[in-house]
Amino acid sequence: MPTAPRPDQASVPAGLPSIEVAAVGETMVVLCPAPGEPLERAERVAVSVGGAESNVAGYLARLGHLTAWVSRVGDDPFGRAVVRHVAAAGVRVDQVCVDPAAPTGLYVKDPGPEGTAVHYYRAGSAAARMDPATLADPALAGARVLHLSGITPALSASCRALVEHAVTDRPLAQALVSFDVNHRARLWSAEQAAPVLRDLANRCDLVFVGQDEAETLWGTTDPTAVRELLPDPETVVVKHGSVGATALVRDAEPVFVPAPRVTVVEPVGAGDAFAAGYLAGLLRGLDPVRRLRLGHLVAAQALTSSGDNAPVPPWAWFEKLIDAPDDAWSPLDLTDPGATT
Repeated sequence: MPTAPRPDQASVPAGLPSIEVAAVGETMVVLCPAPGEPLERAERVAVSVGGAESNVAGYLARLGHLTAWVSRVGDDPFGRAVVRHVAAAGVRVDQVCVDPAAPTGLYVKDPGPEGTAVHYYRAGSAAARMDPATLADPALAGARVLHLSGITPALSASCRALVEHAVTDRPLAQALVSFDVNHRARLWSAEQAAPVLRDLANRCDLVFVGQDEAETLWGTTDPTAVRELLPDPETVVVKHGSVGATALVRDAEPVFVPAPRVTVVEPVGAGDAFAAGYLAGLLRGLDPVRRLRLGHLVAAQALTSSGDNAPVPPWAWFEKLIDAPDDAWSPLDLTDPGATT
């Protein structure tokens, strides 16, 4: 694969606005039969698109931030569908490489009485061929945030090298490096993933990790213990599911913000939405409490929608709620139509 110049070897092309957030990772086509219909009996499937990092980029774009999705897709109909879907969310896709020698990744949902199983067909995908040169596009040089996840290093040796390059060599010198642990057990076991994800996360500036992930990987649900395992990032955010989230900022007391109540339609994508909301708060200069509130509110949009990228309300709606006094926030119930008016 050709190697593009590093960001320190070329300037951002004239006329292009600087990207605020570059999100790097694989996005795949998703096939899903009708709800409750086992895959082996399905005669029709719905086609959609899903990817953690592009989800984050999509929500940030909807919140008014200039974002780019950086990845590889195959030179096939699925790849074109993926790029079109991500671009439709308002995300720049100039940094997506079309690979003529590898297919676009695919996963298939299989609904059943015990829940929905997922079958991945992504080994050898175009995205699995990403490598450190993926970040060499000069258009990325001015990004304020580089967002990565723990999914990417599990895809291939070259993808792991990409993430190690991103968090160690810092090719996007001006960017805060954000990392969502996002452990995927179907890609690698907890025993394999735990030391790698801890090492990568500890070299980042901002880390998101679910309480359940922390228990699976590192044997603890205590945010303070997680922080001790990850001492180097400026901020570690531990998500407690429907309960809330804790931000542990270096040299400051932990900040816990409860999540508002919602009626859950589909939990998939809520973690990505939360990360996008928190990052939007960071980009806007909000304090940790308001960043967490914004994360919860954007996650609520995902939880109450059946799609991976739900529409979001106008900024004024978020602004009113993130500035609410504590005694108004704590009992917030978004299932009540009058709660936010």
